[in-house]
Amino acid sequence: MFRQITEARLNDIHLKYDEASGLKAIVAIHNTQRGPALGGCRIIPYTSTEDAVTDAIRLAKGMSYKAALAGLDLGGGKSVIMEPEGPYDREQLFRAFGQFIDELEGRYITAMDSGSRVSDMDAIASQTQHVSCTSSSGNPAPSTALGVYKGIQATLKAHPEFGSSLKGMTVAVQGLGNVGFALCQLLHKDGAKLIVTDINEQKVQQCVQEFGATAVGAEDIYSVPCDIFSPCGLGGILNENTIHQLQCAAVAGSANNQLLTPECGQWLFDRGILYAPDYLINAGGLIFVAMTHQGQSQNEMNHRINAIEDTLLQVFRYEQQRQSPSSLIADHMAEVLLYGEQVG
Repeated sequence: MFRQITEARLNDIHLKYDEASGLKAIVAIHNTQRGPALGGCRIIPYTSTEDAVTDAIRLAKGMSYKAALAGLDLGGGKSVIMEPEGPYDREQLFRAFGQFIDELEGRYITAMDSGSRVSDMDAIASQTQHVSCTSSSGNPAPSTALGVYKGIQATLKAHPEFGSSLKGMTVAVQGLGNVGFALCQLLHKDGAKLIVTDINEQKVQQCVQEFGATAVGAEDIYSVPCDIFSPCGLGGILNENTIHQLQCAAVAGSANNQLLTPECGQWLFDRGILYAPDYLINAGGLIFVAMTHQGQSQNEMNHRINAIEDTLLQVFRYEQQRQSPSSLIADHMAEVLLYGEQVG
């Protein structure tokens, strides 16, 4: 754990166990140079404490980079809850988690993430003010989807083989949760052909019926011929087993931590696949959460989300000029903002 903390340049990590509720939670605070750390609360059935700690650290680092490139006066953090085995009182669990967040005295602000929902945020809000995405503030998923859509527009402009329109383009979407489904709506409206997969068969059939999508199996999505592969599920899906299967010209999706290891960005670059760094293209949700929490207007929020396209185009220009993977370029740009280090 300490090796991971050092390598990620993590500020600190906090662990909490509450016997009464069954809460086993981890909060990783990566960086607070630009402001309090903000990042969602993920609750999934982790197989081990080590996996949960690793997930929290990787996600927190991504949130720091995401906030920096989005131009927000915030740091990055993340929380994970190891979902209890067997039945549990969900409201009691999240109330206990809210008390944990309050103990951190505003250094970390939590929000929705994989597995958590608005009612959970309301339970947290009964114990602390350091929470967003409550029933009074709204769901960040549409803003995340809009940011990914803007990022796909940038990808079209940057790739020499693409035109300026999505009409007739084939996009393979992996994961049809709140963000993935909302993204499909935007892509379909622009005339894109969709190939979709998800473990939720009902969502798959909804996309087939509403958008004329083609459904494929979970393992088949990597090898389908398409223009853009859009990962919108969990992370680590771009790895040594999947990258060689890809038959796409670009990867642009909402999932966090898409690259299993830093080397995966180089492998994509070597294959000539244009990669939109995940923490840049999926920043719309963070922008929504941050600006809602700060009471800023919808116009200001939309302006910041639209800027994702411009920032991503800048990354792609640097990639072309320096012949270096976009993943490394984005990391260096974020590190300049966080640590004052020079891009090189």
